[in-house]
Amino acid sequence: MNWRLKHFKFDNVMSRILSEANLPLPLFCRGKVRDTYDLGDKLLIISTDRISAFDVVLPDPIPDKGLVLNQLSCFWFEKTRQVMPNHLVAPVDTSDSLKRYFPAEITPPDYVIGRSMITLKAERAPVECVVRGYISGSAWAEYKEAGTISGMPAPEGLQESQQLPEPLFTPTTKAEAGHDEPLSKKEMENLVGKTTARDLEEKSLAVYQYARDYAQERGTIIADTKFEFGFVDGKLILIDELLTPDSSRFWDAAQYTVGRSQPSFDKQPVRDWLVVSGWNKEPPAPVLPPEVIKATTSRYVEAYQRLTGRTLQDVSS
Repeated sequence: MNWRLKHFKFDNVMSRILSEANLPLPLFCRGKVRDTYDLGDKLLIISTDRISAFDVVLPDPIPDKGLVLNQLSCFWFEKTRQVMPNHLVAPVDTSDSLKRYFPAEITPPDYVIGRSMITLKAERAPVECVVRGYISGSAWAEYKEAGTISGMPAPEGLQESQQLPEPLFTPTTKAEAGHDEPLSKKEMENLVGKTTARDLEEKSLAVYQYARDYAQERGTIIADTKFEFGFVDGKLILIDELLTPDSSRFWDAAQYTVGRSQPSFDKQPVRDWLVVSGWNKEPPAPVLPPEVIKATTSRYVEAYQRLTGRTLQDVSS
């Protein structure tokens, strides 16, 4: 079977890393990070170890990244199901769970165990549902320049990384290529209808607030996050990934200080190195140094362990 497998020496252990899956199944879509296959009335979503920055997929995968993204998403899908239904049918965490959904004539590969999930098929809502509990990143840049957040009036005198009086729902377009663009409330209503627009906002805020309170008890701040929603039989559900380092900004509550940028449990080492490298943010991206790869893996794994209290499933041996 042709699938891209590499090895990376991480803390003196040779880890397998998956750059790209290539299964004898109909390919539903291949995104920047996930390879999704069609299982008839369901989907197999595989989280690879690919990493993107500035809308470009980098040549170097990050060991264990796909395991973190998949297992943390499954954790949150189960945890928040009481707040909002979602597309998760089953995590693929054993050979038996994989065989149950695969066509009988195909032998499922073990390398997708721990890094994939079986989901419902959904009609995707064309909106990125961003919730901000703290002012950081692009929101801080906009606020410094215009005094607004996502085009909306904001309180005066905010400092970088400060907690907002109330979480803000700041939706954007769902761009197939390039950057997502902010959506006003009216624009979102025109795109999906008033009822769906209201539901997207209410459910996004509810899931964020539930997760924020849960994470706070574990010494972690969820500064902001983005959700994706879809429809199954006309019912709105959460889809894609959920509250991972790729879709969220996680901070260490013990190190949190208002008035400066915060260290994040995500791909910050990659972004920082790329900026210093002088790369023009156009393909091809430069090769990452081993120390940057190692630091990024460490941040992803720490985010998982902090939030779940679990040890990351090791399927790399």
